[in-house]
Formats: sequence, structure tokens, C-alpha cells
Amino acid sequence: MQLAQRLYEGVDIGGETTGLITYMRTDGVDMDPSAVAAVRSLIGGDYGPLPARQPSQIHREGQERAGSHEAIRPTDPTRLPKEMARRLDEDQAKLYDLIWKRTVASQMEAAEVERTTVDIAANGSGRDVELRATGTVVTFDGFLKLYQEGRDDEGDEDGARLPQMASGDPLKRVAPIESSQHFTEPPARYSEASLIKRMEELGIGRPSTYAATLAVLRDREYVKLDKKRLMPDDKGRLVTAFLESFFERYVEYDFTASLEEDLDKISNNELDWKEVLRRFWKDFTGAVDATKELRVAQVLDALNEILGPYVFPAKADGSDPRVCPTCGAGQLSLKLGKYGSFIGCSNYPECRYTRPLGGEMNGEEGSAAGPDGVKVLGTDPETGLEVSLRDGRFGAYVQLGEPVEKEKPKRSSLPKGWSAAELTLEDALKLLALPRLVGAHPETGKPIEANIGRYGPYVAHDGVYANLETAEEVFTVGLNRAVAVIADKLAKRGGGRGAAAAGRTLGDHPDGGPVTVHAGRYGPYVKHGKVNATLPKGVDAESVTLEEAIKIVDAKAAQGGGGKKPARKTAAKTDKKPAAKKAAAKKPASKAASGKATAKKAPAKNAAE
Repeated sequence: MQLAQRLYEGVDIGGETTGLITYMRTDGVDMDPSAVAAVRSLIGGDYGPLPARQPSQIHREGQERAGSHEAIRPTDPTRLPKEMARRLDEDQAKLYDLIWKRTVASQMEAAEVERTTVDIAANGSGRDVELRATGTVVTFDGFLKLYQEGRDDEGDEDGARLPQMASGDPLKRVAPIESSQHFTEPPARYSEASLIKRMEELGIGRPSTYAATLAVLRDREYVKLDKKRLMPDDKGRLVTAFLESFFERYVEYDFTASLEEDLDKISNNELDWKEVLRRFWKDFTGAVDATKELRVAQVLDALNEILGPYVFPAKADGSDPRVCPTCGAGQLSLKLGKYGSFIGCSNYPECRYTRPLGGEMNGEEGSAAGPDGVKVLGTDPETGLEVSLRDGRFGAYVQLGEPVEKEKPKRSSLPKGWSAAELTLEDALKLLALPRLVGAHPETGKPIEANIGRYGPYVAHDGVYANLETAEEVFTVGLNRAVAVIADKLAKRGGGRGAAAAGRTLGDHPDGGPVTVHAGRYGPYVKHGKVNATLPKGVDAESVTLEEAIKIVDAKAAQGGGGKKPARKTAAKTDKKPAAKKAAAKKPASKAASGKATAKKAPAKNAAE
């Protein structure tokens, strides 16, 4: 949308700012007749004869929702993408090329293709083999000469492009022929593109909401991407099953579409917005109130029924998939533990079989680790303790051993982007070994450590924490890289707290102790012990010598530069006492007849003031 906004606002062409595309926040499909004429004129001149058919008239479900805007198109089709590329950055040029090609292609003649099956008689090594190729042969390219959409289903034989062939044509083998076996597979999972297409068909959402919808699905870990396919995660299955059980109306395909229609009617003054809200809120609060009365067991029963085919798939031998494999008597069902959902045995605590929602916990026989979703990864070779993967309040983490009396075992959270399902014992041991000693700082001699914290991976040195780019870098970062990252952090901080740790040592003071130079908040300064002395103007922090620095800190020390707070207290006391005496002396002078009584009260009054 940001790229399109720039194309809409315009670029400099011939000294004037010119918009390259029409309004882009639209899902309209109509084009202005003058624009259609301009495109068809361009087609006739550059892409062969003018199409014989009438200009394309496209209709789509839900089109009336954006009827006030025409389709996104170039404002002038004669501005060719290759010419505009010189005036645009790379991404803008790609987007303009896409819009221009789709616009022009929409007015070109349809392509003509033939679905073709070719039987090939092959022989070799004393054998005759029947081979078959299935695909399409393009007899007239039409709009394909300009624009072809990508395919989400790679490797689809039926969609393969075949060359023109005739019966009896000789063929030459150009590569070894390999045999492979194929099995019938279920319909393919949605890709991001095909899901958006389906949402568009159902009237769910608008173009400006599709990217945000997909982002929420990924960010909340409802789905994961596997070879460009959206695969539902356990959390997504649970949420969907719960909503389908208790908020069915609000997850039906037509709910969003019907609500969009109501909103359009409100904008056209055909419906009262208060009535629409009142009707929605009455039904929705009723559904919410109904769930408040539910017991946890009722919710689990509903989820068990919906998720049954996924959680308890049928066994090859036909036996009951819900029979506990450990005790043989209990029934498996969905359970809720301290750290989330899992599958457990109904005979708990006598039988402690558990496994994750989406698969076996620890092999086919499950795990006896308890009902809190614990997966044993292996054993630490150094300590002999068990390494396990667990679910906590703040996400997945690994743990070494079990609690001993009141002593907690060592734990480490999984970094952002790491998959709990793919975590190995080696990965877990690397996490449990943190923090990692990188080395000693070459200037201070103090250690630099790499670790992963609440805000991500970082290196630490003497109270200074500097972020690393990835969690993997924690295990590989070297001393030079760590020192550079810390120096960058101090430079950005401007010499604030912790800046002294990165000071450059000039040498030792005759009285003992190092003299260092630092980048401070108010400029460079030199330091010896507790004395900090700002460098005078004209003295460069990079070229200052030890002798110069000693003179500067000694001069500062002679002025009492080693302790600021005591100086303030002394000054305060010195100021107050003469003021009190002076006030006491003035009182009798102004009122001599008052005598001693006036002189005695005056100091007390001044002190109180």
C-alpha cells in the first residue's frame, strides 16, 4: 500500500508531478471507457491486430461494495514500464509493471490452449515402454504474450506446457528416464495467495485487510508455513474448534459479508447504524453470557468431539484410538494443564500417560513425565541429568533435571523464531550452557558474555548490554565483533551510564591507579580514581597524552573536584549562619526600645523561614 500510495501521489515527469496509477484502495473491476479505448489502441499498435471481441466487461461477487471507484490501472497506458523504471526505485517499478501488464492484458484476446495427452512408444535395453505426457499446448497466446500469472501448485502435470506435436513425430531422449510412484493425495492446503482468493470469493474482508489477516494468523501461531502452504497449528485448531462450538454464527462464511452489506447500507442512509449495532450487540452478548455458564468439562467434551479425527486418528488395525496405550483401560481425551492443553489418560493419577495435542509425547508409548506437556529430549553427557522441553506461561523452554528440595533446575527460554517441534538435544544443551564467555575486553580486561534475555540476544560487558541481530549469533560471536557492538552502543548512548567501562587507558598516575579518557555526556573527560576532569577546549580526546591528563586531573583534584556533594553541604551551612546572625543584628537596630527580647526572637524566626 505504501508503494502504491507513492505511485498514486506521483513522480516527477518533465518537471511536473504526475500520478502513475488511479486510486488504489479499491477492489473495483470496471474501467473508464476512455481508458479502455486508450488500452485497446495500444494493443492494436504494439501487440498485433485489435481484438475482434468487445471490450472486457468483468463482474464479480460483491462488486457493488466498491462501485464508486474504478479498477486500479495506469493513468496513461502509453507510459510503458521500461520507460518509468528509470524514474522509480526497484520496488515501485515492479509494482507499476504488474499493474500495467494486468490492465493491458485484461483487454487482450483470450489465449487458446488445448489440453493434450501424448502417448510415447519408447524402446531401449531390449524393452518397449509406453510413456505418457499430459499438459497443454498453446495454439494462440493472446494475453499470455504479455502477462502470465504464477502457479501456486508447482509440479502439476496437468498444467505443464507442451510444445506443438503431431502424431508420428520422432522424439529424442535428452535426459535419463526415471520411474517413480505416485499416490492419490488430499486436496492441497491453502497458500497465502489461494486463501486470499477464496476469501475474496466468499466476500470476507477487503483488499486492505488481507495482509493484516494473514499476519495475525502467523504472529499468533495459529498457522505455520510449510513449503508455501498454510498448515494449522495446535493453537489454531483449538481456537477454531472453540469458536465453531460456542460462537458458530460469528465464524460462518457469510457473517462478515452480510455485515459488510449492512455497513454499505448505513453509508447510503438505507439503515440506521444504531439499530445495526443494537441487533449485533444483543446477539453477541447473549452468546458470551451463554459461555459463562459452561463448565470446563463441557468445553473439553465439545472440543474432543470436533477435534476427534485429528487428535485420535483411526488405527490401521481397527482398534479404539482412544484407548490408553500405557494402562490399556483408560480413555484418552483433551486435558488442560498448568501450561496449556495436552492429551491425557482418564485414569490419572494412577496412569500418567500424556502426549502433546498434535502427536506422541515421547515415542509411540507416550511419556510418564506427568500431565504438563513435557517432552524429554535426552540426557546431558556432562551431568547425566535429563534435558526436557516444556511449555510455560511465557512460552516454550528447556530444563536440565528436576527441582532438588528448594533449588530450581537450570532453565532457558526458546528464542523468538525457534520451533519447539524441531528443537534437538544439541540445541537445548547450547541454550542451557548460556551465558557464553566471549573473552576479555582488550581495554578493561573485564569479561564479555553473550546471552539471550527478555529482549532478545545480546552481549554484556561491565553493565553495558548491546543487542545482537540473531539468536544464532550468540553462539558464534567473536571478541572483535562483540567489542565493536559494545562500542556502538556506548556511542549511541552518548557516554551515559556505563560509558566509563569503555574508557581508553593512558597510563598510571604517579600516585597509583590508571588514568583513562572517556566520551562523556557533556564532552570528553579524563578520570583518575574518583576525580573526573573535563578536557579543556582545544585538547583532543584522541591525542591527549598521559602527562597532559595528569595535569588536568591534579588541577581538578586541587579544586576539590573529587567530591561535589560535600561541597554543596558546606556552602549551604556557610550561607545560612551569617544570614541568621545578620538578621539578628538588624532587628534591635530597627527597634532599639525592644531590648534583649527582640534580639533573642529574631534568629529563631529567621532560622524557621
